[in-house]
Amino acid sequence: MKSLKNITLVAVLLLCFLVGSNHVQALTISPVTIEVTGDPGQTLHGELEMLNEQAGDKTFFSSFENFEPSGDTGSPKFIGGSNGLATWLGTETSVLLATGETKKVPFTITIPNDAEPGGYFAAIFWGEQDPKIEAAGEVAIGGKLGVLILLRVSGDIPEAAGIKDFALIGSRLQTDLPVAFQYRFANSGGDRVVPLGDITIKNMFGGTAATVSANINEGSVLPNSTRKFEPVWDSQAGATTTASFFGTVKSQLSDFHFGFYKANLSVVYGATNQTVNDSLWFLLVPWQLLLVVLIVVVALIVLLKRYNAWIISKSKKSS
Repeated sequence: MKSLKNITLVAVLLLCFLVGSNHVQALTISPVTIEVTGDPGQTLHGELEMLNEQAGDKTFFSSFENFEPSGDTGSPKFIGGSNGLATWLGTETSVLLATGETKKVPFTITIPNDAEPGGYFAAIFWGEQDPKIEAAGEVAIGGKLGVLILLRVSGDIPEAAGIKDFALIGSRLQTDLPVAFQYRFANSGGDRVVPLGDITIKNMFGGTAATVSANINEGSVLPNSTRKFEPVWDSQAGATTTASFFGTVKSQLSDFHFGFYKANLSVVYGATNQTVNDSLWFLLVPWQLLLVVLIVVVALIVLLKRYNAWIISKSKKSS
């Protein structure tokens, strides 16, 4: 009889490289991400903190997997642990935690002498399913929680990256805020990079209308990958656009913008702080607000004309 295929539900709250706590069922592990640098042949030491918030004693088992980017979203795709950084990691095979108990768990990274300079990426997973049972071909259904390990092996690491494209999400003709941008950043270097910078938005007179962070969450771009970022120019007046016509008019009135605008994207990346730039034009026309203003002006003109006609008519009768 053929062995049953392992089924593993990996519950990983690891949106790329954000600092915080991880929860699976009622297990908490921190930190979420560990960034370390080491030399070939060096052994690095660190520790995790695990908290059991479940009722009753629980045993959690460790496992290791490498990861690579999945598409252009920045989410990690786990690809197994038969080589690379996953095989350099070491920690306790299992950890027993009583209800409410917190324990510091040490781990090591043993970098081989012949490791090439550059970035290596893996995760230490903890789950209630013993990996030995999975390896035996039995059905394994359970949650696993991971901590990302981002290792940089020192040496001569090439840096090569740039903005692949920069565009608006939607039409270049916008009616009100928010205005959403999108750019893709390509990294062909040997280690991950974090593009940092701003989108400076200039009006048609050259004044700065707004400055928007190009990478507010400081997301990383892994080697040989492209990641998409979506900065947003939002209302500074706290206005929100609704689906109704007059809701849109209210939003446009509270944070008025009109005319041509130029968005200048400038980001810095890498150890040598290399800068790359791009720009685009777009048009902001709050036509709903302008239509209301036009109707009000026309109505006032009509009323004034009728009022003047009435005054003239009354004057003639009195004379």
